[in-house]
Amino acid sequence: MFGGSGFYSFLEDVEERDVETPYGPPSAPITVGTIGETRVAFMPRHGTKHQFPPHTIPYRANAWAMKEIGVERIIGPCAAGSLRVGVALGDFVVCDQLVDRTRSRAHTFYDGPQTTHISFADPYCPAMRGVALERGRALGITMHEEGTMVVIEGPRFSTRAESAWFGAMSWDTINMTGYPEAVLARELEMCYANISLITDYDVGVEGAPPVTHEDVVTVFTKNNERLRELLFDVIPALPEWRDCPCATALSGARFEV
Repeated sequence: MFGGSGFYSFLEDVEERDVETPYGPPSAPITVGTIGETRVAFMPRHGTKHQFPPHTIPYRANAWAMKEIGVERIIGPCAAGSLRVGVALGDFVVCDQLVDRTRSRAHTFYDGPQTTHISFADPYCPAMRGVALERGRALGITMHEEGTMVVIEGPRFSTRAESAWFGAMSWDTINMTGYPEAVLARELEMCYANISLITDYDVGVEGAPPVTHEDVVTVFTKNNERLRELLFDVIPALPEWRDCPCATALSGARFEV
């Protein structure tokens, strides 16, 4: 799991693992613990001191480190802005689509010489999405089952014109870290699901004030316990075996000479 600093404090039987990767050090050591009888690996994507802005997060090292210790599924909870007035602050959106508007991030493990083209038509694991929606509703949490996330470069927030354009394109949420996390997981045949906690309305939404970091943190902190409750219910409910397309993403993806 990738998430905010401090989540590991909720885990039991905790140990830290330092993992070396071909892409340099990850954001932080991986904390491995348990939720019930399920072993869980956690890493704060921004680092333990939140020292990595969204555009400098070592995404490849983070994903590689998770794969290296045997992780098969990644949940990527995040704070997100809404481009829709019909979604309330504190609601959860289990996104089903993604639009990449970043520009400076390394976003593949396959730079050659072997050319690899994975399918990314559906960027999030359908099995994980289904479990998240089912368990969230069982807990009485407002869950939106569809949503297109547009991922921007950051660290700045959108201009009014950019935000209005995103909304006009019928995109639903906006975030700075959802890409390339999702595609890197797919390239390593790990499942990935996004759970977006809506912390603000983006500035292009009619009547919305400019987004501030303080506002985002306030709403996220207020809802952190509900996020923890959701994740602790979802993780043990995931099926033991994977029969989703994520598990075989590299099958037929490589150009063979």
